[in-house]
Amino acid sequence: MIRVFIVDDSALVRQVLTSCLAGHPNIEVIGQASDLIRKIEEGARTRPRALQATQRPATESPAQPSVAAPLKTTDRVVALGCSTGGTQALEFILRQLPSDSPGIVIVQHMPEKFTADFAKRLDKICQIEVREARHLDRVHSGLALLAPGGMHMQLKRSGAQYSVEVIDGPPVNRHRPSVDVLFRSLARHAGANSLGVIMTGMGDDGARGLLAMRESGAQTVAQDEASCVVFGMPKEAIRMGAAQAVEPLAKVPRLIQHFGEHTR
Repeated sequence: MIRVFIVDDSALVRQVLTSCLAGHPNIEVIGQASDLIRKIEEGARTRPRALQATQRPATESPAQPSVAAPLKTTDRVVALGCSTGGTQALEFILRQLPSDSPGIVIVQHMPEKFTADFAKRLDKICQIEVREARHLDRVHSGLALLAPGGMHMQLKRSGAQYSVEVIDGPPVNRHRPSVDVLFRSLARHAGANSLGVIMTGMGDDGARGLLAMRESGAQTVAQDEASCVVFGMPKEAIRMGAAQAVEPLAKVPRLIQHFGEHTR
């Protein structure tokens, strides 16, 4: 008999795999988890509790078995998307954020090899850490990850943690990295734990992704026309009903801080 333990961060995938394997005469599914490391930690905690129970006096009632709560996260993620005029806008925002700000993921339309230098320059003048994203970097408070030029970046969730995938692929909306790719991944994996801000830029990249974020329960903001260098991307998002609020650039840093305050 083959004993199988299923690990996947998707409940649907775990359910489908369990159903498929359950019908096999020589396979027994002994359990499932969304995150193997957390499951191991839970098992380790359970064993000491069981040992303590066997060492109690005979007059003491044994502990009742506990049911593990489903994994949840209170981590919050902010996604910023911009193009023409975005480098100045990002500098304005990031320089004002304190070191305990929520994790930030950024797509700025920029050619390959320019994003690393841009991130290094921001890192020197900001309280938060800013760097070009690497594949499977973890997203956490006090860190801003900038999508590398020439590559897409998307958010993934494993258990109660977020990370980024830096992937190749065809341009989306004529761009790589694409704001739409990033925003849609937050809609899938972060939902109400995320804030999306679409800022100055030409074209419509990010508008549909911001709409997907709003429909998933995220908070969504578009930069107003007066503070944009080019009003194309925010204008399209507003036209589609993707933005819950339209705000000047000067208010965005405070919006980000306020969004992250309930996790402190």
